Amino acid sequence: MERVLFVRYANIYIFRTTQNLLFKSKTNLKHCLCSLPVYKVFENVAHHYDTMNDAMSLGIHRLWKDALLHAMHPQPGAQLLDVAGGTGDIAFRFLEYVRSQRERQRRRAVRAVQTPSWRDISSSYSSEEDGEEAGPRESGAVVCDINKEMLKVGKRRADSAGVTAGLSWVAGDAEELPFDDDQFDIYTVAFGIRNVTHIDQALKEALRVLKPGGRFMCLEFSKVTNPVLARLYDAYSFNVIPALGEVIAADWKSYQYLVESIRKFPDQEEFKFMIEDAGFFCVKYYNLTGGVVALHSGFKL
Repeated sequence: MERVLFVRYANIYIFRTTQNLLFKSKTNLKHCLCSLPVYKVFENVAHHYDTMNDAMSLGIHRLWKDALLHAMHPQPGAQLLDVAGGTGDIAFRFLEYVRSQRERQRRRAVRAVQTPSWRDISSSYSSEEDGEEAGPRESGAVVCDINKEMLKVGKRRADSAGVTAGLSWVAGDAEELPFDDDQFDIYTVAFGIRNVTHIDQALKEALRVLKPGGRFMCLEFSKVTNPVLARLYDAYSFNVIPALGEVIAADWKSYQYLVESIRKFPDQEEFKFMIEDAGFFCVKYYNLTGGVVALHSGFKL
């Protein structure tokens, strides 16, 4: 059986398996675990995380994540960093979406060769003269999560599904990401940023690791806009979700914490201002399911 280990060398923490080295993190582990109660919550729920997501949202979380990918509309060659992405939902969707986009482009190229236009002929000559290589570079997705149990679950899911190409797993803190500046085209965080101790610092780190022109996208629970729906949502959240946690995962307290963390998170407008304060431009948000969830988006210029 594959084991996952943390190894320390000169204050550098290396996350590795018995098969291969996965990453190096410059983050001090003590800092990574500064919010130990939150760490323990996700360590406790890791093995039931996907099942509980389906049960708590009645499966709607899948539609929210699909909406994130459609809004993102990544193209072949894009490099994704998915923070707090533990079990890999966003990364899997990203790689599948890019694969389908690449196939669509190939089909278009075949049709263009069969009946080329003057623009196609002109472009082909220009490409040959400039020495351009055919096709973009391969896309890649990095799943970064502070919790090693979540990463282990995600990696097992990837192995079971045969998703390995272009996918890597990194243990790291959203407030001190173990990556150089200007590395990624897209930064996503889905249902994770509310659990970060210093959200403003996490947003600054997102800005730092994105390339100029890169996009920040955050999917998070937010403030319900309809008063009637808000009352129903509160009743469901505080009475049903912890009970589901007890039945499915034998863990009432962890899911009670998750519900409370949602209520403490800034509303749509306040979070939008926080993203702008971090240095992002063209910040917008879209409410999903009446504001139960909001999708925020901004760009690094």
